Amino acid sequence: MTTTGLSAPERLRALLAEPGFIVMPGVWDGLTAKISAGAGFKTAFIPGSCVAAGRLGGPDLDLLSFAEVFDSFNMVIGASPSTLVVVDGDHGYGNAMNVQRTVRAYGRAGAAAILIEDKVTPRALSSSGKHCLPRAEARMKIRAAVEAAKDSGILILARTDCRPTQGIDEALARIEMYAEEGADILFLDAPADESDIRRTVEAANKKPVFATLSPGRQKATPSRTEAEKLGVKIGAYPTALLSPAAAGMKAGITALASGAAAAESALPTAELHGMLGYAEYDAQAGRFIPQE
Repeated sequence: MTTTGLSAPERLRALLAEPGFIVMPGVWDGLTAKISAGAGFKTAFIPGSCVAAGRLGGPDLDLLSFAEVFDSFNMVIGASPSTLVVVDGDHGYGNAMNVQRTVRAYGRAGAAAILIEDKVTPRALSSSGKHCLPRAEARMKIRAAVEAAKDSGILILARTDCRPTQGIDEALARIEMYAEEGADILFLDAPADESDIRRTVEAANKKPVFATLSPGRQKATPSRTEAEKLGVKIGAYPTALLSPAAAGMKAGITALASGAAAAESALPTAELHGMLGYAEYDAQAGRFIPQE
């Protein structure tokens, strides 16, 4: 299927209609966007956790503002304009009207999809657990998001965080509700086991299901093959670049502290410059050098 001339949301819809599993690396700035696109990935996810790590050097505990995540989105899309970007819109930064403003802003800016979740804001002063909105209020936020998305066509990725605090039955009821409200993609956060994932796929009623498959959290984390067999359509990997990037930076600073000029794992200068596009810059800039 040709997608020439289509908007980012239209291209993502076309990709979702194709058979096969979609892998979305987690990116948060221009460099990670270029590395992901250079490896052949058509799509990418901007998780709040990666933005919080990159910008704040801190945890993903609702400390980010809309402006900070939006700025990271613009860095990603600026470095890799052809990438279909799914951005973490968190709770929409407020009530249903804030959700509409957030969705419209990302739609105008060229995002393919935006995640909106049902947790309570402001967050309780604890890093454990997430309290979620009453079901009726959560419905209205997703309804507001779907309405605002009509301006640009941006896809709505509706997420529920209530499984750990309110149980799987309530979580599945919300997945069904969000699908009925017109959400395009569904996401159950923190499934306990494969049964939760399988039931989420059923509750989504043939709409694509999104899951985070990076290891390290207290949740079921199937492999890519297992997730696809369970019916998941999109697998996002928030720490796939973040964790090795942090390890590389630690190696670099350790090398400096020990008296070396660079870590053994450092990229050769030529490879680094190639990745950053020095040659492409010279090729473009040369057209504007005044001729004698």
